[in-house]
Amino acid sequence: MDADVYGMLTRLIALSPTGDEPLNALVRVTCAEALSLPPLPFEGEPADHPVVADFAEQFATDVSSVSPEQRQAFLALGDRAFRVTALTFVADLLPRVKAGLGALELKPVDAPTAWDRAGDPGELVLKRFVPMVGALRALDSVTTELVRLRGAAQHNCRLCKSRREDAALEAGGSESMYDDIERYETSTLLDDRQKAALRYVDALIWTPSAIDAEVASGVREHFSEAEAFEITVDVMRNAANKIMVAFGADEPRVTEGIEHFLLGVDGLPVYS
Repeated sequence: MDADVYGMLTRLIALSPTGDEPLNALVRVTCAEALSLPPLPFEGEPADHPVVADFAEQFATDVSSVSPEQRQAFLALGDRAFRVTALTFVADLLPRVKAGLGALELKPVDAPTAWDRAGDPGELVLKRFVPMVGALRALDSVTTELVRLRGAAQHNCRLCKSRREDAALEAGGSESMYDDIERYETSTLLDDRQKAALRYVDALIWTPSAIDAEVASGVREHFSEAEAFEITVDVMRNAANKIMVAFGADEPRVTEGIEHFLLGVDGLPVYS
Protein backbone atom coordinates (compact mmCIF):
# COMPACT_ATOMS: atom_id res chain seq x y z
CA MET A 1 0.00 0.00 0.00
CA ASP A 2 1.29 3.41 -0.97
CA ALA A 3 2.86 5.39 1.87
CA ASP A 4 2.70 8.65 -0.11
CA VAL A 5 -1.06 8.36 -0.55
CA TYR A 6 -1.49 7.57 3.14
CA GLY A 7 0.60 10.64 3.93
CA MET A 8 -1.53 12.82 1.68
CA LEU A 9 -4.72 11.56 3.34
CA THR A 10 -3.27 12.60 6.70
CA ARG A 11 -2.35 16.00 5.28
CA LEU A 12 -5.90 16.50 3.98
CA ILE A 13 -7.27 15.74 7.44
CA ALA A 14 -4.90 18.39 8.82
CA LEU A 15 -6.33 21.13 6.57
CA SER A 16 -7.61 24.07 8.60
CA PRO A 17 -6.97 27.22 6.52
CA THR A 18 -6.56 30.42 8.49
CA GLY A 19 -9.83 32.33 8.47
CA ASP A 20 -11.84 29.31 7.33
CA GLU A 21 -11.71 27.32 10.57
CA PRO A 22 -15.42 27.85 11.45
CA LEU A 23 -16.62 26.88 7.96
CA ASN A 24 -14.25 23.92 7.87
CA ALA A 25 -15.67 22.78 11.20
CA LEU A 26 -19.19 23.25 9.87
CA VAL A 27 -18.72 21.15 6.73
CA ARG A 28 -16.94 18.42 8.69
CA VAL A 29 -19.77 18.14 11.17
CA THR A 30 -22.48 18.45 8.51
CA CYS A 31 -21.03 15.82 6.15
CA ALA A 32 -20.39 13.37 8.99
CA GLU A 33 -23.94 13.70 10.26
CA ALA A 34 -25.29 13.18 6.74
CA LEU A 35 -23.20 10.02 6.39
CA SER A 36 -23.72 8.77 9.97
CA LEU A 37 -19.94 8.63 10.36
CA PRO A 38 -17.57 10.22 12.88
CA PRO A 39 -16.45 13.68 11.70
CA LEU A 40 -12.87 14.53 10.85
CA PRO A 41 -11.19 16.56 13.61
CA PHE A 42 -11.72 20.32 13.47
CA GLU A 43 -10.75 23.52 15.24
CA GLY A 44 -13.12 25.68 17.24
CA GLU A 45 -16.87 25.94 16.91
CA PRO A 46 -18.72 25.34 13.63
CA ALA A 47 -19.97 28.47 11.90
CA ASP A 48 -23.66 29.32 11.92
CA HIS A 49 -24.07 29.41 8.15
CA PRO A 50 -27.26 27.70 6.91
CA VAL A 51 -26.36 28.14 3.22
CA VAL A 52 -23.02 26.33 3.57
CA ALA A 53 -24.58 23.66 5.78
CA ASP A 54 -27.34 23.05 3.22
CA PHE A 55 -24.84 22.84 0.38
CA ALA A 56 -22.52 20.48 2.29
CA GLU A 57 -25.37 18.16 3.25
CA GLN A 58 -26.56 17.93 -0.35
CA PHE A 59 -22.98 17.46 -1.58
CA ALA A 60 -22.57 14.50 0.76
CA THR A 61 -25.93 12.80 0.29
CA ASP A 62 -26.55 13.23 -3.46
CA VAL A 63 -24.54 15.86 -5.31
CA SER A 64 -26.52 15.31 -8.51
CA SER A 65 -29.51 16.90 -6.78
CA VAL A 66 -27.85 20.21 -5.90
CA SER A 67 -30.49 22.68 -7.04
CA PRO A 68 -29.85 25.90 -8.97
CA GLU A 69 -31.08 27.78 -5.91
CA GLN A 70 -28.62 25.99 -3.60
CA ARG A 71 -25.81 26.61 -6.07
CA GLN A 72 -26.61 30.28 -6.48
CA ALA A 73 -26.86 30.86 -2.74
CA PHE A 74 -23.56 29.07 -2.13
CA LEU A 75 -21.75 30.97 -4.88
CA ALA A 76 -22.53 34.17 -2.97
CA LEU A 77 -19.44 33.21 -0.96
CA GLY A 78 -17.52 34.66 -3.88
CA ASP A 79 -13.80 33.88 -3.93
CA ARG A 80 -14.22 31.52 -0.95
CA ALA A 81 -16.71 29.24 -2.72
CA PHE A 82 -14.21 26.95 -4.42
CA ARG A 83 -11.99 26.69 -1.35
CA VAL A 84 -14.95 25.78 0.85
CA THR A 85 -16.09 23.22 -1.73
CA ALA A 86 -12.66 21.57 -1.65
CA LEU A 87 -12.89 21.46 2.16
CA THR A 88 -16.36 19.94 1.80
CA PHE A 89 -14.94 17.29 -0.53
CA VAL A 90 -12.41 16.32 2.15
CA ALA A 91 -15.10 16.34 4.86
CA ASP A 92 -17.31 14.13 2.69
CA LEU A 93 -14.88 11.63 1.20
CA LEU A 94 -12.22 11.04 3.83
CA PRO A 95 -14.65 9.62 6.41
CA ARG A 96 -15.79 7.19 3.70
CA VAL A 97 -12.20 6.12 3.05
CA LYS A 98 -11.59 5.62 6.76
CA ALA A 99 -14.77 3.53 7.04
CA GLY A 100 -13.79 1.46 4.01
CA LEU A 101 -10.29 0.78 5.28
CA GLY A 102 -11.76 -0.25 8.62
CA ALA A 103 -14.26 -2.62 7.02
CA LEU A 104 -11.48 -4.22 4.97
CA GLU A 105 -9.18 -4.42 8.00
CA LEU A 106 -6.50 -2.40 6.24
CA LYS A 107 -4.02 0.01 7.77
CA PRO A 108 -5.85 3.09 9.09
CA VAL A 109 -4.99 6.65 8.13
CA ASP A 110 -2.68 8.30 10.65
CA ALA A 111 -4.03 11.28 12.56
CA PRO A 112 -2.18 14.55 11.89
CA THR A 113 0.07 15.95 14.59
CA ALA A 114 -0.48 19.61 13.66
CA TRP A 115 -2.95 21.74 11.71
CA ASP A 116 -2.12 22.81 8.15
CA ARG A 117 -3.25 26.44 8.10
CA ALA A 118 -1.41 27.45 4.93
CA GLY A 119 -2.24 24.63 2.52
CA ASP A 120 -4.50 25.40 -0.44
CA PRO A 121 -7.39 22.86 -0.30
CA GLY A 122 -8.10 22.98 -4.04
CA GLU A 123 -4.47 22.49 -4.99
CA LEU A 124 -3.94 19.65 -2.54
CA VAL A 125 -7.09 17.84 -3.71
CA LEU A 126 -6.93 18.35 -7.47
CA LYS A 127 -3.23 18.83 -8.21
CA ARG A 128 -1.69 16.54 -5.60
CA PHE A 129 -4.12 13.89 -4.34
CA VAL A 130 -6.02 13.14 -7.57
CA PRO A 131 -2.95 12.46 -9.79
CA MET A 132 -1.15 10.68 -6.93
CA VAL A 133 -3.96 8.12 -6.76
CA GLY A 134 -4.25 8.02 -10.55
CA ALA A 135 -0.62 6.93 -10.73
CA LEU A 136 -1.25 3.80 -8.63
CA ARG A 137 -0.98 0.59 -10.64
CA ALA A 138 -1.74 -2.30 -8.26
CA LEU A 139 -5.24 -2.66 -9.72
CA ASP A 140 -5.85 -3.81 -13.29
CA SER A 141 -7.01 -1.16 -15.76
CA VAL A 142 -10.41 -2.74 -16.50
CA THR A 143 -11.45 -2.84 -12.84
CA THR A 144 -10.14 0.71 -12.41
CA GLU A 145 -12.36 1.83 -15.29
CA LEU A 146 -15.40 -0.07 -13.97
CA VAL A 147 -14.96 1.64 -10.61
CA ARG A 148 -14.63 5.04 -12.30
CA LEU A 149 -17.72 4.58 -14.47
CA ARG A 150 -19.83 3.35 -11.56
CA GLY A 151 -18.96 6.48 -9.60
CA ALA A 152 -19.63 8.64 -12.65
CA ALA A 153 -23.13 7.20 -12.95
CA GLN A 154 -23.92 7.45 -9.24
CA HIS A 155 -22.86 11.11 -9.13
CA ASN A 156 -24.37 11.71 -12.59
CA CYS A 157 -21.21 13.40 -13.89
CA ARG A 158 -21.93 13.97 -17.57
CA LEU A 159 -18.27 14.62 -18.40
CA CYS A 160 -17.03 11.44 -16.70
CA LYS A 161 -19.71 9.32 -18.35
CA SER A 162 -18.63 10.60 -21.78
CA ARG A 163 -15.03 9.37 -21.42
CA ARG A 164 -13.33 6.00 -21.89
CA GLU A 165 -9.82 5.00 -20.83
CA ASP A 166 -7.86 3.39 -23.67
CA ALA A 167 -5.72 1.00 -21.62
CA ALA A 168 -8.88 -0.55 -20.19
CA LEU A 169 -10.36 -0.96 -23.67
CA GLU A 170 -7.15 -2.63 -24.88
CA ALA A 171 -7.21 -4.94 -21.84
CA GLY A 172 -10.71 -6.25 -22.54
CA GLY A 173 -13.11 -3.49 -21.57
CA SER A 174 -15.98 -2.87 -23.97
CA GLU A 175 -19.14 -0.83 -24.31
CA SER A 176 -21.19 -3.99 -23.76
CA MET A 177 -19.37 -4.60 -20.49
CA TYR A 178 -19.74 -0.96 -19.44
CA ASP A 179 -23.45 -1.02 -20.24
CA ASP A 180 -23.77 -3.89 -17.76
CA ILE A 181 -22.39 -1.80 -14.88
CA GLU A 182 -25.91 -0.48 -14.27
CA ARG A 183 -27.16 -4.04 -13.73
CA TYR A 184 -23.94 -5.64 -12.59
CA GLU A 185 -25.53 -8.17 -10.23
CA THR A 186 -27.21 -10.00 -13.13
CA SER A 187 -24.49 -9.40 -15.71
CA THR A 188 -22.91 -12.33 -17.53
CA LEU A 189 -20.10 -10.13 -18.85
CA LEU A 190 -18.79 -9.03 -15.45
CA ASP A 191 -17.06 -11.68 -13.35
CA ASP A 192 -17.28 -12.27 -9.60
CA ARG A 193 -14.17 -10.20 -8.95
CA GLN A 194 -15.54 -7.19 -10.77
CA LYS A 195 -18.92 -7.51 -9.10
CA ALA A 196 -17.23 -7.61 -5.69
CA ALA A 197 -15.48 -4.33 -6.51
CA LEU A 198 -18.71 -2.68 -7.67
CA ARG A 199 -20.59 -3.76 -4.54
CA TYR A 200 -17.89 -2.11 -2.47
CA VAL A 201 -18.02 1.06 -4.59
CA ASP A 202 -21.77 1.28 -4.03
CA ALA A 203 -21.32 0.79 -0.29
CA LEU A 204 -18.76 3.60 -0.06
CA ILE A 205 -21.01 5.92 -2.06
CA TRP A 206 -24.39 5.17 -0.49
CA THR A 207 -23.96 3.33 2.84
CA PRO A 208 -20.44 4.01 4.14
CA SER A 209 -21.51 3.76 7.77
CA ALA A 210 -22.93 0.26 7.24
CA ILE A 211 -20.64 -1.62 4.88
CA ASP A 212 -21.99 -5.16 4.81
CA ALA A 213 -19.63 -7.84 6.09
CA GLU A 214 -20.24 -9.89 2.94
CA VAL A 215 -19.28 -6.93 0.77
CA ALA A 216 -16.04 -6.51 2.68
CA SER A 217 -15.26 -10.24 2.62
CA GLY A 218 -15.87 -10.28 -1.13
CA VAL A 219 -13.22 -7.61 -1.60
CA ARG A 220 -10.76 -9.44 0.64
CA GLU A 221 -11.42 -12.68 -1.25
CA HIS A 222 -10.76 -11.30 -4.71
CA PHE A 223 -8.21 -8.53 -4.18
CA SER A 224 -4.84 -8.11 -2.53
CA GLU A 225 -4.44 -5.50 0.20
CA ALA A 226 -2.78 -3.12 -2.28
CA GLU A 227 -5.61 -3.60 -4.77
CA ALA A 228 -8.29 -3.13 -2.10
CA PHE A 229 -6.60 0.06 -0.91
CA GLU A 230 -6.46 1.33 -4.48
CA ILE A 231 -10.18 0.70 -5.03
CA THR A 232 -10.92 2.62 -1.84
CA VAL A 233 -8.90 5.68 -2.75
CA ASP A 234 -10.03 5.43 -6.39
CA VAL A 235 -13.58 6.03 -5.16
CA MET A 236 -12.35 9.21 -3.47
CA ARG A 237 -10.29 10.28 -6.51
CA ASN A 238 -13.18 9.72 -8.89
CA ALA A 239 -15.50 11.63 -6.57
CA ALA A 240 -13.58 14.80 -7.37
CA ASN A 241 -16.23 14.92 -10.10
CA LYS A 242 -18.64 15.96 -7.35
CA ILE A 243 -16.99 19.38 -7.37
CA MET A 244 -17.83 19.85 -11.06
CA VAL A 245 -21.33 18.45 -10.62
CA ALA A 246 -22.00 20.72 -7.63
CA PHE A 247 -21.14 23.77 -9.74
CA GLY A 248 -22.97 22.50 -12.83
CA ALA A 249 -19.63 22.45 -14.68
CA ASP A 250 -19.71 18.80 -15.77
CA GLU A 251 -20.78 19.27 -19.40
CA PRO A 252 -19.04 16.82 -21.79
CA ARG A 253 -16.33 18.14 -24.09
CA VAL A 254 -17.77 16.13 -27.00
CA THR A 255 -21.22 16.76 -28.43
CA GLU A 256 -21.67 13.15 -29.54
CA GLY A 257 -19.92 9.84 -29.05
CA ILE A 258 -17.20 9.36 -26.45
CA GLU A 259 -13.87 10.98 -25.65
CA HIS A 260 -10.82 8.74 -25.31
CA PHE A 261 -7.99 9.25 -22.84
CA LEU A 262 -5.03 7.37 -21.42
CA LEU A 263 -4.20 7.60 -17.74
CA GLY A 264 -0.52 8.54 -17.76
CA VAL A 265 2.17 7.28 -15.43
CA ASP A 266 1.90 10.60 -13.59
CA GLY A 267 -1.78 9.92 -12.91
CA LEU A 268 -2.98 12.63 -15.26
CA PRO A 269 -5.20 11.94 -18.30
CA VAL A 270 -3.75 12.28 -21.80
CA TYR A 271 -6.44 12.88 -24.42
CA SER A 272 -6.32 11.45 -27.91
